[in-house]
Amino acid sequence: MASLTQCGSPSDEERRPAASDGTRSPEHERSSPAPSTPGGRPTDADGSDEEDLERLVTDYTSDFAADTGYRRPTAVERRKVAEGVALLVGRKRERAERRLSDVDFTVRTITDAATGRRYAEVTDRSDHAPAPRGWGRVYVDLDSPVRWSAQVPHPVADKNTERLGVQLMRRSPGGVLIIAGAHRKAGRGNEADVAHRRRSVFHAICDELARRGLPGIQIHGMADDSAPDHDVVASTGKGRVAVAAGRDLADALRRRGYEVCRAWARSCPLEGRTNMQGRDAAEQETEFLHVEFAPKLRGERKHRRAAVAAMAEVTRGWRRAGS
Repeated sequence: MASLTQCGSPSDEERRPAASDGTRSPEHERSSPAPSTPGGRPTDADGSDEEDLERLVTDYTSDFAADTGYRRPTAVERRKVAEGVALLVGRKRERAERRLSDVDFTVRTITDAATGRRYAEVTDRSDHAPAPRGWGRVYVDLDSPVRWSAQVPHPVADKNTERLGVQLMRRSPGGVLIIAGAHRKAGRGNEADVAHRRRSVFHAICDELARRGLPGIQIHGMADDSAPDHDVVASTGKGRVAVAAGRDLADALRRRGYEVCRAWARSCPLEGRTNMQGRDAAEQETEFLHVEFAPKLRGERKHRRAAVAAMAEVTRGWRRAGS
């Protein structure tokens, strides 16, 4: 079981993906089948690959396990990936591709089959190698100006947090989804626990986006006994810049019937004070929310949808503020 100083637990691990929650909205229905690439994958008229975003992510994370490897990136490698993602966010695609190619990352455009929205997918070429580096994956909304990020530091270890991240991207335009590339217990020591380490690609990307003023919401999972009187622990991490956004999130969850421990107003377990992305966001005076969801909110689809709807109220506010 998880202690009060870390989220997730071995029983939270999920090894195989299930069917996606998403359904295509009527305005995105196609009148005829999409064309296909020579290999059989459907493509859109703009040449992007049509994929189910949730299935892509869960397929990617399905092999994550505590006994898998992880390679610590160098400072140069971290910087180049972060700069490449920032260039994509700034709509400088060619420069982004060159920068990312220097460290064996690729970029392609996908169209989410469930929503019709387009995303730039940033992937590590080593993901398909015998020994993946474990540096993560990024999705950037191409159909709306980017105004916020969703961060998933412990996919699989915190069961279904990767699904919550995907569903938030689908529900609220203008996001960047950053997913860690390995189980939090992979590699040696805690080097793959990216929420608590600065020397990771995940942290470098989040730090670069915070430096540019992009608010972020980091999605975690806690065990039932970590906060037995609460369904959610919401925190602003080390800083207090996002207290108003935190209140909005807590109120939205409360309206949906969930008990929320508000860490800016009282003492809570799992407050995220030592979270490295939160610390850097506080130094940049950028809004940051650290959210721990109990198993119930990550398990049944109806609870996941409610959690996502509450988070989307916050990200919509960030989107309006950035317009």
